[in-house]
Amino acid sequence: MYTIVTLDDLRRHLNLSATDTAEDSDLLERLQAASQLIESLTLRRYCPRLRTREIAFDHANPRELILPDDLLELRSLSVGGVARDLTDFRLLPDDRDAPAGILQLAAGAPMPLGDGAESTIRIEGIWGWHDRWSEAWRASGATLRDASVDAAANAITVNDVAGSGPDGRGPRFQVGLLLRIDDEYLRVTAIDSASNRLTILRGEQGTSAATHRRGASIETYTPTLAIRDLTLRFAALMTQSAGLLEAESTPLLERMRRVTA
Repeated sequence: MYTIVTLDDLRRHLNLSATDTAEDSDLLERLQAASQLIESLTLRRYCPRLRTREIAFDHANPRELILPDDLLELRSLSVGGVARDLTDFRLLPDDRDAPAGILQLAAGAPMPLGDGAESTIRIEGIWGWHDRWSEAWRASGATLRDASVDAAANAITVNDVAGSGPDGRGPRFQVGLLLRIDDEYLRVTAIDSASNRLTILRGEQGTSAATHRRGASIETYTPTLAIRDLTLRFAALMTQSAGLLEAESTPLLERMRRVTA
């Protein structure tokens, strides 16, 4: 399951009451379809993912590399199988809130490869698009209540499922919500409020399922506001005219589309 926003977000958008859940399965399918459509049309991902990309070395411009995707965090880099110090490189734009599109060799740093070498640059990082990356992950206010959670568990118990979220609205946890515990991303698929238990997908977005200790803090992902609102409008319009959907979305999608050449 992959959604940019949550089922509760869409239910609020459609002004559905808390007891009107008969169409939840259909709403979730529409959210998934809307998320996929927006990303395919803009050539961008709006939920972060951990991934290693291998990029052919450009001998014509050895000090600068155009990245094939939006890079939010650089985790490691190797050239020709040799790990390099990250301080030898700069990401452009130099803005912790904006994704990078260019990797540049820092002034005074040694060249990545010798003359005539044939190799690839291997970049591990968090890829995706967000306009406020430093604020994208927020403390949920909840912690793990289990003695520990091993890598095979498909459910977790927390100290409070139903409290308010980081934005002050409830519920704190929602179906489709992306979570982060330590370095692992998890996706909520079901909620049992009576037992404060969440059913989850493990190792989401390229991360690895891991063991987590009792009391570990849980963070929730907040997509950028413009994409959140557009996803909700897409999902709401998907049962109506295709012309309405196109008219509603085209201007913003054209501005958001990633330039690849």
